[in-house]
Amino acid sequence: MEKSYVKSYVQNRTRAHRIKRKRRRLLFIIIICIVLVIIKLFDIFSSKPQPVKTVEYAEKIESVSTDKLNNESKGSESSLQNVSGVEDAAFVEKYLNQQMQGQRPEGIDGKKVVYLSFDDGPSVTVTPKILDVLKEENVKATFFVVGKAVEENEVTKKITKRLVKEGHAIGNHTYSHDYSYLYPSQTVNSSIFMSDIEKTNQILKQVLGQNFSTRVIRFPGGHMTWQKNDPDGMGVLDKALHDKDYHQIDWNVLPKDAEGAPKNAEQLISEFMRNMGNREKAVVLMHDTYGKEETAKALPEIIRYLKKQGYEFKTIK
Repeated sequence: MEKSYVKSYVQNRTRAHRIKRKRRRLLFIIIICIVLVIIKLFDIFSSKPQPVKTVEYAEKIESVSTDKLNNESKGSESSLQNVSGVEDAAFVEKYLNQQMQGQRPEGIDGKKVVYLSFDDGPSVTVTPKILDVLKEENVKATFFVVGKAVEENEVTKKITKRLVKEGHAIGNHTYSHDYSYLYPSQTVNSSIFMSDIEKTNQILKQVLGQNFSTRVIRFPGGHMTWQKNDPDGMGVLDKALHDKDYHQIDWNVLPKDAEGAPKNAEQLISEFMRNMGNREKAVVLMHDTYGKEETAKALPEIIRYLKKQGYEFKTIK
């Protein structure tokens, strides 16, 4: 009897130990699975495509009141003359026109000034990166926006507000940026062009407030190009622009981020330095639309180079 009891006791103890081991093993497996799931989730969320991250970032931009945007964007030709860091668009237009015609610009005064400008935005992928660089370097720029890009979605509208909030200037780069529409048969159509400009103006007023206005225009392809292709048509359009106190701004320096084969940041910097030379007044053309990530990467070095050369940074209004 005693032997039977001992045997039963040993069997029960053995069975209990086996059950405990199985439970510990199962618990260990469950813990491992939970850890693996957490790691997988972390990888998924940390490896989202950049556009999604940028959208999330842009969504966090605090809203800017219409009144504040209106106050920051107001300005007449007379009031701009004494505003530090801001250049009158009429001055820049005349300077570039005289320079392109081989004349000595009247604005030459020995002071080195650079006007950074970005075309074709805003984009949710590149414009915020460029704005981050400009903010870090404490530099202001002029953004020539495309109307259809501004109204693309709520994020691009918020980015447009951020442009004004952070002290940058906004220029009008037409609504469509469609060459075949704006310049039918390689000619300049004044009524079509002015209509496209006004369409963008209305969108900007909707986003930035009804008091917003800009005097600064940039032609898709450049004024110089269409002046050569259709001087008569451009003469009519120039008069229409000036009657409304618009001033077209071309450029005299570019890193060629939209010309020729795609370039990496190092190549863009090299092209910029070659193109820059020793200009006294430099209007630099770059782009902040989709696919121009290398421009954003090159920008810090371009800005640092200009600072070392003693240039003052100004916006155009």
